[in-house]
Amino acid sequence: MFTKILVPVDLAHVDNLSRALEVAADIALHYNASVTYVGVTAETPGSLGHNPTEYAKHLAQFAQDQGNRYGFETAARAVVSHDPATDLDKSLARAVKEAGADLVVMATHVPNVVDHFWPSHGGKLATHTDASVFLVRG
Repeated sequence: MFTKILVPVDLAHVDNLSRALEVAADIALHYNASVTYVGVTAETPGSLGHNPTEYAKHLAQFAQDQGNRYGFETAARAVVSHDPATDLDKSLARAVKEAGADLVVMATHVPNVVDHFWPSHGGKLATHTDASVFLVRG
C-alpha cells in the first residue's frame, strides 16, 4: 500500500516526536517501505549546525540511527530555506514530491484557537500534495 514514507523532523525537538517516529516505523515495517526524514533549516548558523552542510550531517545521522533501530531503509533530505518559519509548508510539499513519498507521517499538536485562523502544516500537505498524510498527536 505504501512504499515511500516521509517524516518531517525538527532535530531540536526530537523528544516531542517519539510517537510519530514509532508510528512511521511501524507502518514502514508493515509495508516494507523506506522512510525519508526531512528537516528544514536556514542558511544561517543555528544550534544544530554552523551551516546547512553540518545540519545535513546531523539529519543523516538521525536517519541512519532510526534505520538501525527499527530495521528499514532510510534517507535524509535537508531542505535549505531563507526563512524556515514562513517557507515550511512549501518546503515540505516540495520534499514530498521530490522524494516520491506516498505517505507523510508527522507529529501534530492538540488543536487550539489559532488553528481557526492558520491551517496546520499537515492540513497544507494534505491539500497541496498527492500523498496521504497521517497526523500523530504526541
